[in-house]
Amino acid sequence: MPASQDRAIIIHSLADAKAAVTVATDLGLPITLRSAPGAAAYLGAQVFRDIIADATGPHCSIAVTAVFDCGDDPGLALGALRHGVKVIRISAPLETCAKIADIAAQTGARLERDNDEPDAPVLDLLESDDPEAKVRTWLAPRA
Repeated sequence: MPASQDRAIIIHSLADAKAAVTVATDLGLPITLRSAPGAAAYLGAQVFRDIIADATGPHCSIAVTAVFDCGDDPGLALGALRHGVKVIRISAPLETCAKIADIAAQTGARLERDNDEPDAPVLDLLESDDPEAKVRTWLAPRA
């Protein structure tokens, strides 16, 4: 299933990521975990990469797409690629995005532009008291 068909979830912590992966695993669904918008400026690619690795563990049985949001900073996007992040998101001019997408492809990664799917639904777990319940409701089959 392409990432665009997953119901994306914005995570803010390891607890959020673990809750989302746990529920998706229970439901047998692929999942897309996104960092908060512009998270590369304060979180760092290595921390995000480690959060995803800790949340999924070595025996994860579902497909997890992790998307690191680099805001509008091409330097942070390139740094994320150097740290092994496989999907980066950026809001930059088309020409800049094309150059970064080319570099990403050379490393086996890919780029999402901030406006690729502007109306795609997303669940933001910011300040959620019960992230597992929110994720379970979010991922539940829709009629």
